[in-house]
Amino acid sequence: MDRLLAPDGCPWDRKQTLDSLRPYLLEETHEVLDAMDDPVAHRAELGDLLFQIVFQSALREREGAFDLGDVIDGIRDKMVRRHPHVFVPPGQVAEPTSPEAVQRQWEAIKRAERSAAQGKRPPGPDDPLAGVPKAMPALVRASKLQDKAAALGFDWPDLQGALDKFDEEWAELTEARQADDPEAVREEMGDLLLVLCRVASKLSVDPDDALRRASVKFERRFAHVLQRCYEGGLDPTEAGLARLDAWWNEAKKQER
Repeated sequence: MDRLLAPDGCPWDRKQTLDSLRPYLLEETHEVLDAMDDPVAHRAELGDLLFQIVFQSALREREGAFDLGDVIDGIRDKMVRRHPHVFVPPGQVAEPTSPEAVQRQWEAIKRAERSAAQGKRPPGPDDPLAGVPKAMPALVRASKLQDKAAALGFDWPDLQGALDKFDEEWAELTEARQADDPEAVREEMGDLLLVLCRVASKLSVDPDDALRRASVKFERRFAHVLQRCYEGGLDPTEAGLARLDAWWNEAKKQER
């Protein structure tokens, strides 16, 4: 990276700024997610993502803000601080714990860190939701927000509670549709999706991963539909829904 950013280095790299690198960071993150089922591709994409971290750190180093070593030191110190049950001070004994207890401890330590960092802010309740980035994809952010609230006890005790709430939101969406109120329909649709995220959590399913897999499945099955249209010399827009749906079901049957 130092060589690329040197005066006689790469003109394109030297031209980049933190703002210009934003879309590349997002793109590389998504490519890592796409590659996680293939170890060879996964390794390559992790390298591309790591390069973005090195690149941004190098730009900050040239500002005099921090360097890559500071980044590594920071995350190492954070992991030690947030795992007191693993990194036990000399003379003390680690107490047996559970994943649930570790999660509660993690959140408590984070709250303490935020309080220490914001010691000068006006008096008021600590906001555990403040640490969830607004730039996150909406589905992921919805899950994170609800997980944070659930850690404080704001959650249905079981799956049935979330399903009952789904039924309630579905009824409200139906009412909004019947009233022909587009704004209310959009709001109720959002509420319904939010509840679905919690239903997924109750089923120990990552909703973002589930939707990603469903999208891949949709692409695969629709490719079969298009292939059948091609083989029959048909324009998909003129094939008719009944025929397209029959080929879709054909793809489902073949997969099973």
